[in-house]
This record gives sequence, structure tokens and C-alpha cells, in this order.
Amino acid sequence: MFTRPKPEVPGPGQESVWDYPRPPAVDATDELVVVEFAGETVAESRRAMRVLETSHPPVYYLPFADVRTDLLQATARRTFCEFKGAATYADLVVGGQRSRDACWWYAAPTRGYEGLTGAIAFYPERVDRCLVDGEVVRPVEGDFYGSWVTSRVVGPFKGGPGSLGW
Repeated sequence: MFTRPKPEVPGPGQESVWDYPRPPAVDATDELVVVEFAGETVAESRRAMRVLETSHPPVYYLPFADVRTDLLQATARRTFCEFKGAATYADLVVGGQRSRDACWWYAAPTRGYEGLTGAIAFYPERVDRCLVDGEVVRPVEGDFYGSWVTSRVVGPFKGGPGSLGW
């Protein structure tokens, strides 16, 4: 049986992930979003989109135009999201360092998520650093959906131990 955890109370300038909708919403942001790996800035954008879903920290998607796509090597991995559709993955390769399936995108997202066309998301735990307006992002426990935890959001967050049934 589903037992909803008690949401933390957001402070000034914070959002509760329990106020996010389901199905998820896509929210444009002008925050400066940076992804770094192996000493390189692999993505930098002020045109990111956040996917906001109940109990999940945001997932940031950056336009391909703001990503060093020359550092990506598509893999055979494919997944399917009940909301956004079929996802394609890529390794991130910088010099001799490789991060397997470090990022993903929806080449043809389902209706309602067309805004994600031409945008890519990175797992923060599979790169050296992700930053949002200079703040280092923490991955959510359990490698769950590549969520980005910052001081801007409060939980509890889906992905950690005991949260599978949320």
C-alpha cells in the first residue's frame, strides 16, 4: 500500500517536490547550467528545461546546441518513459576517460513533451560536476532518473531506500 511520506516544508526560495505535478511538467529556466567531465566543460546553457514530477528532484535538459556533442558516443541502451516516450543514451568520452550512458534524450518525445526535442539530460553521478547558478548539484540516492538536487528543492526525494513504492 502506498504511504505518502510527509513533505518537508520549503523555506524562502525553495520548492517542494511534492508540489510538482504528475504527469510531469516541463519548465523553462534561465539558470546557468553547467556540466563538467574530465577537466572539460561539456555543456553550458541558460536555455535549459526542468522536468518536474511529483516526489522527484528536477531533471535538467539542455539544448544540443549548448552541449559538446563531439564528446558523445551513442550506445545501444534504450528505455521507455510512460510520459516522454523512448530515450536514447550516449557515453561521454573526453580524452581517455569514458562515462557509460552518462546522458540521454528523447528524439521524438510523446505529445505534451515536444519541448524536449533537441535537448539532452545528464546523470549528475556520471560526470564530475553539474552546477546550477554556481551551486554543485547532488545526485539523488539510488541513481533515480538522473535527478538534480540543489538547495532550491526539498523532499523527501524518490530514489532512496524505502521509496520504491511512492
